[in-house]
Amino acid sequence: MTRCFADKVLGTTMPESGVDRRSPQGVPYTELQHIVNADGQHLFCRYWEPEGPPRALVFVAHGAGEHCGPYSDLAQALSAHSLLVFSHDHVGHGRSEGERMVIEDFQIYIRDSLQHVDMMRGRHPHLPVFIVGHSMGGAISILTACERPNDFAGVVLIAPMVQMNPESATPMKVFLAKVLNHVMPSLCLGSIESKWISRDPKEVEAYDKDELNYHGGLRVSFGMQLLSAARRIERAIPDIAWPFFILHGDADKLCDISGSQLLLENAKSTDKRLKVYEGAYHALHHDLPETVDSVRQEVITWITERLPEQQASSP
Repeated sequence: MTRCFADKVLGTTMPESGVDRRSPQGVPYTELQHIVNADGQHLFCRYWEPEGPPRALVFVAHGAGEHCGPYSDLAQALSAHSLLVFSHDHVGHGRSEGERMVIEDFQIYIRDSLQHVDMMRGRHPHLPVFIVGHSMGGAISILTACERPNDFAGVVLIAPMVQMNPESATPMKVFLAKVLNHVMPSLCLGSIESKWISRDPKEVEAYDKDELNYHGGLRVSFGMQLLSAARRIERAIPDIAWPFFILHGDADKLCDISGSQLLLENAKSTDKRLKVYEGAYHALHHDLPETVDSVRQEVITWITERLPEQQASSP
C-alpha cells in the first residue's frame, strides 16, 4: 500500500522564522508538510512513498491555477511501482504562500522546483530523477531540465505549455499586452474555462468545486510571464537532448498541440515520443476513464523502462 504524506509535518528544509505563518486557508505551516523557498515563502508539499525501497524519484509540477492534490491518483499509481513521488504547490497556488496567481519572474517556479529536487536527491543520492509536468507545469519541467540537463533521467509532459495559443499570441495582442503590463499589470483579461479541462462532466464539476483551485481572472502580468517562458522554451528547443515523452489531446483548447509537435520535431533528443489522444481535452489524467487509464499506464511504462538495469525488475 502506498503511503501519502501531505498533511502532517515530516520536517522542513529551512529553519522556521519563529513567526506563526499560516497557509492561505489559515492552517499553521507547523502543521503542514512544507519547504521554505529562497524568498522565505512556505510551499505546501506532498509525498507519495512506496512500501519498499524506492527505485527512482519523480517530481510532479502542476499547472496554472491548480495545486498538487489532484495528482494523487497518478502519483499513487507510480508509487505502486516503487517510485517515490513528490510535489509542492507553486508560489501563489493552493496551500502555498504568495499572492494568488502572481509571479514576478517565471524563473521562481524553476528555482523552487530545483530546490525541492535537490532536497530529495540529498536524501536519496543514488536514485535517478524524473519529472512529470502538466500544462504550465510542463513549461516549468522543460526549463528545469534545460537548466540542469544532466540531472534528470527523463521528462514526461502531459499537455505541456510550449507555445502560447496562436489566437492569443498574435503580434497585435502581444503588443497590447506589453503596453497594459506597463500601465495596468493587475488588469484581468479572462479566466481558465473549466469546460475545456476534461470531457468528463464529473471532473469539470470537481475542478469547479475545488476551493484550492484559482477561479479568478488571469492578470496581464501573469500572462506576460507565460509568454516569456514560452519564448525561453522556443530558444532552448534546438539544444534539448534529454529523454522526453509527451502526451497530448488533439482537442486541447488550453495548450495547443502544435507546441508539442514543435518540441518533438526540433529537439535533438534521440529518445523522444509524442502520443496523441484523439478528441481528448487538456487534463488527460482527468479526462474520460479510458484515457485516464491509458495515460497512467503509458507514464508508468515509460519511466520504469528507463530505470537502471539492476533496478528494472517488477516490485
